[in-house]
Amino acid sequence: MKFPLTAVPFRFRHRWLELLVRKFPTLPVDLFPIRHEFRSYSFSDLRADAKAGLNVALLEFPQGMAYAMLAGLPIHYGILCSAVSSMVAPFFSRCPALVLGPTNASAVMILSAILSAPHNLSPLHTVSILVFIVGFILILGAFLRLASLLKFVSRSVIIGYLTGAALLIIANQIHYVLGTSIQSSATLWDVLKRTFQTIPQTNAASILVALSTILAILAIRKLSKALPDAALGILFGSIIAAIFASFGWKTAMCDPISPSDFRFNSPQLNPDTLFALIGPAFALAFLCAMEVNVMAKTVSTASSLGNPSFNPNQEMFALGIANLACSFFPAQAASGSLTRTMLNLQSGAKTKISGLISGLMCLLIAVFFGSITSCIPKASVAALIILVAISLVDRRRIRIALMSTRSDALVVCVTFFAALFTPLDFTIFLGVAVSLAIFLHQVSSPQLVEYGFNEEGNLAENLQKRNDPHIAIIHVEGELFFGAADFFREELRKVAAEPELRAIILRMRNAHHLDATSLLALEELILEMRKLDKYLLISGASREVYRILRDTGVLDTLGRDNFFMRSPSNPNLATRKALIRAQTLIGEEKLEIRIYHDPNFGKRKSVKGN
Repeated sequence: MKFPLTAVPFRFRHRWLELLVRKFPTLPVDLFPIRHEFRSYSFSDLRADAKAGLNVALLEFPQGMAYAMLAGLPIHYGILCSAVSSMVAPFFSRCPALVLGPTNASAVMILSAILSAPHNLSPLHTVSILVFIVGFILILGAFLRLASLLKFVSRSVIIGYLTGAALLIIANQIHYVLGTSIQSSATLWDVLKRTFQTIPQTNAASILVALSTILAILAIRKLSKALPDAALGILFGSIIAAIFASFGWKTAMCDPISPSDFRFNSPQLNPDTLFALIGPAFALAFLCAMEVNVMAKTVSTASSLGNPSFNPNQEMFALGIANLACSFFPAQAASGSLTRTMLNLQSGAKTKISGLISGLMCLLIAVFFGSITSCIPKASVAALIILVAISLVDRRRIRIALMSTRSDALVVCVTFFAALFTPLDFTIFLGVAVSLAIFLHQVSSPQLVEYGFNEEGNLAENLQKRNDPHIAIIHVEGELFFGAADFFREELRKVAAEPELRAIILRMRNAHHLDATSLLALEELILEMRKLDKYLLISGASREVYRILRDTGVLDTLGRDNFFMRSPSNPNLATRKALIRAQTLIGEEKLEIRIYHDPNFGKRKSVKGN
């Protein structure tokens, strides 16, 4: 959204305002993109969106209950999160069919945050503050354009996290299936230990209700993908539970929902609670942003509704506003839901108004039919959660991650086991840290290959012997940032230590991103070689490398006569000049070097230099 300076009243046109507008002529997000939808919105679009919205609402209601139970919250927290986020997000999102709401991964992380929160904070108070902080972080991240950095996070981290979280989700629902009760825990070992201790109190009716619900959902999915399998499966499980109750076999039921549950709830913020929850909030915000980013990309590529100008910062902004709205109601954190988004597409949604309709319908169902939740067995909801968790374990993606490279396999395994035995906010940061550490290790080793001129006048590597035994031509390729500085310096020191060697020519045509650390390492090497009466020269460098060396003064240390710029017409010419200069410095007769010159170089559309 543009804000031209002429729109500012004259009396407010101070110099600082002019500088601000010139520095930031546009915002990174559109503050109200839904206005574009109404310009061509038709009755046929409304009819299609209403149909899709109803289908999604029938899924949102039971899923909201399930995810609230998973997070250890009253069931209306999940339902209200689905309703509020679905109604708010379309006003700020540009993705046409994306549906926000609670997800299994975000629900487990909320449970982990509740368990690690200070004891003086109640779970409901913790969730309200946590969701508020998450919303603020996401909005700030969108304005700082941080969503673009998500592409640097390895998919192996998400695969390992979701796989571990899926097992933890299943473990947390087993006691509902058994009809027992355990104290909440955020690690797999504690959950399994406490569940095993309650086996003697198992309720057979709960197990049968859960199995009936699972079989009903699977049968409905096989019969027709258009039917709301979650709602019908829970309905079938509720009927089975009612039949068992008539024979005296009772199962635990969900708490009823009343209109008073949907009240305005202002989060009570103070420095102590903010400090205690800032870590889990950052982890939850990161996870939600990753899920929305993946969902939005999926919609943009899988549907004709996709917006070719996909902006991850816009979707992060919409997600932040949705979570900020949820924090003022008894609702948990919202994220991007794959199941609801794909159902929205399959149901024929035309615009993002379908998400708004689905949220409104979900709210109306909760208000007018909320009391029916007291007839829904917890075992049926747990069965639905288990099926959703199983769908998170993508065997094909796990196989790809484990079999592609050792680094991917390591990231998947570390994140997976951390998800099982540590709090999930720590898990997501650990996975990202391991992934980035491996990446930095890989790029911190630039390729250094010794080159020489062959008989045709071309530079070639791995020659049997040097053209001149006193001169080494080293081709440098890769990133020369701080992580590569030590490797770069030590490898060149080894070459410079050879007794016969008098000069090193660094061919830096494909060297990139010199920073302060690498420049200091290069200057130290120049000075060390000079003390040994040896010389360092640079050839084939780009204008950017020249500018950095000049502005930092390293070029003066090197000597301007020892630097040779890249020649666009002949990539070997700079190295030839450097070789002649090196022979002059060490006082040798000049070798006859034949340089091959391609007269068509630069005229073709694509030429790869030697």
